[in-house]
Amino acid sequence: MKISKKFKGTGVAMATPFHKDGSVNFKGFKKLIEHLIAGKVEYLVPLGTTGESVTLTKDEKAALLDFVIEVVDKRVPVVAGLGGNNTQDVLRCLSEYDYSGVDAILSVTPYYNKPTQKGLYAHYKMICNESPVPVILYNVPGRTGCNMTAETTLNLAHDFDNIIGVKEASGNMEQIMSIIKDKPEGFVVISGDDGITMPLIACGAEGVISVVANAFPKDFSEMVRMSLKGNFDKARELHYRFSEIIPLLFAEGSPGGIKAVLNMMDICEDHLRLPLVNISKSHLNKLSAAIDKIHETA
Repeated sequence: MKISKKFKGTGVAMATPFHKDGSVNFKGFKKLIEHLIAGKVEYLVPLGTTGESVTLTKDEKAALLDFVIEVVDKRVPVVAGLGGNNTQDVLRCLSEYDYSGVDAILSVTPYYNKPTQKGLYAHYKMICNESPVPVILYNVPGRTGCNMTAETTLNLAHDFDNIIGVKEASGNMEQIMSIIKDKPEGFVVISGDDGITMPLIACGAEGVISVVANAFPKDFSEMVRMSLKGNFDKARELHYRFSEIIPLLFAEGSPGGIKAVLNMMDICEDHLRLPLVNISKSHLNKLSAAIDKIHETA
């Protein structure tokens, strides 16, 4: 199997469960891992945005990654979130951790600094030269304040063999289609937006790194598989099953929405680390109503 084919289908941007005192809830994390694997997702992505990685210490990140690798026990691939706005610090992290149990890293574009396209290229060039595992680019301008253009993504994809894909969360269909059209063979384009995953697959994307699949791995990953097979009648039915809840998950901040749903499903508690706070009671009621509708149509 080509390395990139491991990441065709549904990956899950995993939430990180916490106890009320703010410490990592490893029992809840194990329950989430088993829930996702039982739901037949293709791979797991800890330590990303949904995992509140920017609030985790270096030691916590290492402990969480070790824990995921141990619990998963090679049942599905593991992609570790590893990015930042300090290139040298990202390189230091690459050198200090043993990535032998990791199948790839997902590296977000630098945030806050607002680098130029030349700076983005140089940043990823440094990471690729040092990374012991394949690299998946991650473009999410709504969070970083900086959009990586299709041209820059394609230049990186063509110039570095160990850049195997991109998680595109720009929401810009024209930009994403440009990447799909001119990407090198074996380079995977991955949706970073649950709500447009089906149409992106119709355009040639090969999957998603999903937030909603934390809660509904079975049906959402089935939607992706049906789309990849070209069975859009079945895929469309599943796609619209989640059309109401997906925007609600982000309306009062992420991962507050998905953690509230996971708490309602008794998978893990919904504690967050500041500056994130829990969603409001009124919004919780909206999410609860949306979940009821999903169950009614299942």
